[in-house]
Amino acid sequence: MSQDSDRIVEQLTTQLRTIQEQLSKLTRRFDDLEHNLGEVSRLPAKICQLEDDLMLLGDRYRYQDLQKYLVDKNWFEADKETIRLILAVTSKEIEELTPEDIQRFPCNDLMVIDRLWLKYSDGRFGFSPQLKAYQELGGNFDTTIEQNQQLIETWGEGLGWRKDNRWLPCSELDFSLNAPIGCHPSR
Repeated sequence: MSQDSDRIVEQLTTQLRTIQEQLSKLTRRFDDLEHNLGEVSRLPAKICQLEDDLMLLGDRYRYQDLQKYLVDKNWFEADKETIRLILAVTSKEIEELTPEDIQRFPCNDLMVIDRLWLKYSDGRFGFSPQLKAYQELGGNFDTTIEQNQQLIETWGEGLGWRKDNRWLPCSELDFSLNAPIGCHPSR
């Protein structure tokens, strides 16, 4: 009986060692998985950074001042920089700028400027919110070409550009996050 007991103890000891080795391997694998999970959880931030870098890749220096003003929440300077960029791309002075010039404005430049405004204003400012407000009032491509004055005035009031039946000069606009959605860029 003693030999049987010794053999059983030996078998159990061997099985216990095997289980301990497997447990040790599983623990290491779990630690590796935990590390990998940490890496995976950081991916969205890395993707956002890559998107930001790609957005500016076409002409990194062209948009860096706008991005800096927007990062700093300096909406007034960002607004001035936006019109400077538009004028540089169109090779026009502000007084010469026509709706046709805006219609021919390169989509890539428009998208970059819009995405920068959207990103740093948490979606409050940019061309997209302005377009959405215009469309919600019934505006479309035809009303833009026709320059429907009543629609444009109502739109301007909603964006905070117009008050008491007059267009506000830039100096009277709200350059804070309390400004109406879509208020900026406003020049």
